[in-house]
Amino acid sequence: YIFSLKLYQILSVFFVFLTGHGVNITLIADRTTIPAGGSVTLTCDVKHSADLKHEWVRQTSSAVKSTEAVGSDKVIRISKGGKYQCRGWRTDITSLIAQSDPVIIQEIVLAAVKLQHSWSQIFTGETITLRCEIQGGEGKVWKYEWTAPNTNSPPTSSEYRISRVSVSHSGDYRCRGSSDYLLTGWSDAFRLTVSSASKPRATLTAHSSIIPAGGSVTLSCSVEGSAGWKFDWFRRDSVSSKAQLMRGNEANRVISVSQGGLYHCRGGRGDPVFYTKNSSGVTVVETCEFSIFF
Repeated sequence: YIFSLKLYQILSVFFVFLTGHGVNITLIADRTTIPAGGSVTLTCDVKHSADLKHEWVRQTSSAVKSTEAVGSDKVIRISKGGKYQCRGWRTDITSLIAQSDPVIIQEIVLAAVKLQHSWSQIFTGETITLRCEIQGGEGKVWKYEWTAPNTNSPPTSSEYRISRVSVSHSGDYRCRGSSDYLLTGWSDAFRLTVSSASKPRATLTAHSSIIPAGGSVTLSCSVEGSAGWKFDWFRRDSVSSKAQLMRGNEANRVISVSQGGLYHCRGGRGDPVFYTKNSSGVTVVETCEFSIFF
C-alpha cells in the first residue's frame, strides 16, 4: 500500500510520505519563506529505518521540471527559494525507498523604485519613467504590482512611464514582484515631486562680447536648479534675420565662437524631448584688423 499524509504545526511544516516498506519520511521546515539575507532549516526525519541515507533535491523553476541535489545531511540550512524534497536511499542496494512530499520555500528579495534619470527637479509636461528594480532578480520572469497616486490602473511591467507629467502625479510610488520561488515585499516609497513652476528658461552667458581679431569667445548655456540637459545653439546675423541652428543636442554646455552675431540657446532632455524656453539673446561683435599706409 502507498499513501501520503500531511501534518501541520503552528511553527513548523511537516510533509510525510509513508511507503509499503514500512518507512515514512517527514520533511520539517521551520518556515516556508526565507527572509532577505536569511535562511530556512529543513529536517529529513526517517521513521522505521536506520540504514537509509538522505538526499535533498531542489526544483529551481516551475516551468522547467529539472532538479538539483542540494545536500545529503539529515538537517540542512538553505538560502535559496525552490521546491524541496527529501529522499531516502538504501545504503546496501542503492535504491530509492521513500521520499517526502515536496515543500515550496519562497525567497524574499528586495525591490526598489528608481527614477530612470537622476533629475533633481521634474517639470510639468515632461515624460518620466520609474523602474522597479529587484535585487538578485536577473534572468527571471517577474510579475509586477504598483501603487501610485491618482490611478486605478497602474502598469504590470517593471517600468512606470508617465507622459506629460503634472502636479497631480506627485506622491509616493511603490512596487513589488513575484517569480517562481522568489517574491518581494512592497518597496520603500519613492516620493515624486512635480514642479508647478512654468517651463524653465535657459541662461546664456558670454565671457566677452567682443571677439578679438583671429580669436574666439566662450559661450555658456545653463538651466538653473536642474540637470540632465543637452543644448541647442542658435545664431542670427541681426535681430530681424531668422535664427539658424548651429549645433544641436550638445552634451557640452560650453562652446567657442569666432563669428559675430546674435546668439541664443535652449536645453532639452527626455524622450520625447522636453525643451526649455529660449535664452535671451547675446550679441557678440567681431573686431577687424586693418592697416593704414601713408
